[in-house]
Amino acid sequence: MAEENRLPGADILADTKAMIDGLKTVCANAGLANDSSEYKIITEAFLYKFLNDKFLHELKKLDEFKDAENVERAYRAMDEDERELALMELPEGTAVLKPEYLISYLFQRKDMERSEKGGFAELFDGALAGIADDNVDVFSVKTGQGQSIRLFGGVSRFIVEEGKRDSFCAQLVTKLAAFSFECAFAQKYDFFAAVFEYLISDYNKDSGTYGEYFTPHSIATIIARILVPEGARDVTVYDPAAGTGTLVLAAAHRIGEQNCTIYTQDRSQKANEFMRLNLILNNLVHSLPNVVHDDTLENPRHLAIGGKSIRTFNYIVSNPPFKADFSDTRDKLAGDAYKKRFWAGVPNITSKPEKMEIYLMFLQHIVASMENGSSAAMVVPTGFLTAKGKIPLAIRKHMVDKRMLRGVVSMPSNIFANTGTNVSIVFLDTSIEREKAILMDASKLGEKKKVDGKNQRTFLSDAEVERIVKVFNAAEKQEDFSVLVDYDTIKEKNYSFSAGQYFEVKIDYVDLTPDEFDAKLAEHMANLQDMFAQGEKLQASIMEQLKGLRYE
Repeated sequence: MAEENRLPGADILADTKAMIDGLKTVCANAGLANDSSEYKIITEAFLYKFLNDKFLHELKKLDEFKDAENVERAYRAMDEDERELALMELPEGTAVLKPEYLISYLFQRKDMERSEKGGFAELFDGALAGIADDNVDVFSVKTGQGQSIRLFGGVSRFIVEEGKRDSFCAQLVTKLAAFSFECAFAQKYDFFAAVFEYLISDYNKDSGTYGEYFTPHSIATIIARILVPEGARDVTVYDPAAGTGTLVLAAAHRIGEQNCTIYTQDRSQKANEFMRLNLILNNLVHSLPNVVHDDTLENPRHLAIGGKSIRTFNYIVSNPPFKADFSDTRDKLAGDAYKKRFWAGVPNITSKPEKMEIYLMFLQHIVASMENGSSAAMVVPTGFLTAKGKIPLAIRKHMVDKRMLRGVVSMPSNIFANTGTNVSIVFLDTSIEREKAILMDASKLGEKKKVDGKNQRTFLSDAEVERIVKVFNAAEKQEDFSVLVDYDTIKEKNYSFSAGQYFEVKIDYVDLTPDEFDAKLAEHMANLQDMFAQGEKLQASIMEQLKGLRYE
């Protein structure tokens, strides 16, 4: 069954989700549902399919294949020298696949390999390994020490019973061959953001010592539209705790994927694998060399020329972990070598190290990664806005005294799927010297819905997102929603960033005639006399009851 004859229907998003569900079903039937290996199998199979179809999509555009009835057959018929010349014309960032690595080839071979001699799992894993080797210079991400992390690791090894590996891999290929991404390549960022979120929804749970929270699309959109002005070009975007890349991808889409370069770091291997996939899906392959797997706080890997200081960036976005145990490195981070970066201090180790406020470290790192002309947006727990502790107060003071605080948006509760912590977004800007900041309380917006029939989550409508963005960018004052506050007033309020502390208290006045006033006054006096009389009766009753008490 030729793969190119199996085009998806009109609803490409629904078809893509159905393909993902099919891959998950294959894993479930093999006893791997919710297994730690499942996400690797699903994401590798999905990425293999995407690269396969993107390669064929670009191949069809070349002069050598424009008249071909079947591009894959024509590609296989070429000799090695012809193929090499043709492949040189492919756009930069396109993965190159040999004919024997194509899904259509494996689909044709799966029954033959299984019935005659077996070994289909080895053939399938060999194709993945070959693609990884042939494209290692473009598609790998780096460890902190600069070692390449391969694109694929193979999937059959996760099936313990060797006799079932061929069947498992054949089922995966069957699911992949029954779908095509051809219609998806004309889609934009929002499509791939939805696909990506669906793809990893089961695997982006809390993991390890860093809480890997998936940043809601609404927050990513708000940040991108407030942070990045229209027309930005040749700029850098950085996230020191990037997770799956939601924030940097939203910013890149706002700027234009070819007008920016992404830099990220995260100490979670799983998060970096998702990040790589996200960049590939969103036409940001050129930024893959800047994805680093390492601990940003201890070992920042994006350094300035000469390597003696950290690099600065045009735009910085981050939703860092709020609380996590970093007791193993705490004393090192508090040492002299780190004082310039962590100028406000390092949280102490407590009786519950997992509650250490690690986000305060990331905030300091972000400020240190800014230069004149830089802008940043950071998701913080709303408690940070008024916290009286030495470190949070010092950070807020620095933001105000250095005139870099552009504003704050306090979000509704339960905006995240898997944490009930109230969050706010702090915006910093060093491009101009400001006298005032806009503080916004958007906590009353949104509609609460139950997710999976149990967890309640708040969803912002498109109109509400639009309101937040427009009011903030216009620095507009709206009653009980937003307020412009000068820096001196913020200082007087002990550097509080909470909008509610600056809203005007309204007292409603009603015009009354002398007769209406006298009537109101008489009514209130009568009511008071009645209440006083009831009080006297209650007092007498209590005294009588007390007289009747006897010691026994």
